[in-house]
Amino acid sequence: MTTTIPNLDPKAIESLVRTAVLRALGGGSGSDGSAVYKPNLVVSISARHIHLTDEHVEKLFGPGKKLTPEKGLYQDGFFAAAETVMIVGPRRRMLPNVRVLGPTRKASQVELAYTDAISLGIDAPVRHSGDIAGTPGCVLVGPAGAVELTQGVIRAARHVHINPKDCAYYGVKNGDFMTLSVKSPQCSVTFEDLLVREDAAAKLEVHIDTDEGNACDLDRATSIELKKQQPCKCHEH
Repeated sequence: MTTTIPNLDPKAIESLVRTAVLRALGGGSGSDGSAVYKPNLVVSISARHIHLTDEHVEKLFGPGKKLTPEKGLYQDGFFAAAETVMIVGPRRRMLPNVRVLGPTRKASQVELAYTDAISLGIDAPVRHSGDIAGTPGCVLVGPAGAVELTQGVIRAARHVHINPKDCAYYGVKNGDFMTLSVKSPQCSVTFEDLLVREDAAAKLEVHIDTDEGNACDLDRATSIELKKQQPCKCHEH
């Protein structure tokens, strides 16, 4: 007796594997009456802010000074500090009272929207957080002193914080890219190239900057969809 194995479509195979993974992680398929797992997607506008080293915190706010947590951020362990600084760009252009985020880092970094960079007169490149080699610098002024950064001013590339369970749901892995479609009454926009930043402790959250949030009228969005970005086939023959 000969058994014929059907030719399965790759998308069908992917769907079956995803369902099996979701079941193993606690998500239901719905076929047995269990609840179907649906991620809790949060889209946040990341306003201009600064990350500082311990050394720079002391130079700006005084010897022995530590950041004062004022408000917890959506990602556990991260917070908006009570401390703010002034950013000074070329030709003494300034942005006052820019919030510091904690905890401290190994390298100080300034994250701006495009319009912020224009206001300061800084040609800030789009970079992923931590990738600051060769970027412009600026001067930071605090109540106790000033720090001149030789590099570290960027426009943060849009990205998504995601955990393994939600990666399985969307069929993505760390380093992949996703698209975010935001439908609003007059300003529907689809954002591409959201870097997947997978971490076991992460909550599902997309970060876009203030310019992007305004462009899609996020506050009045009627629907939001996040999905895996398909590879570009424009150069295939």
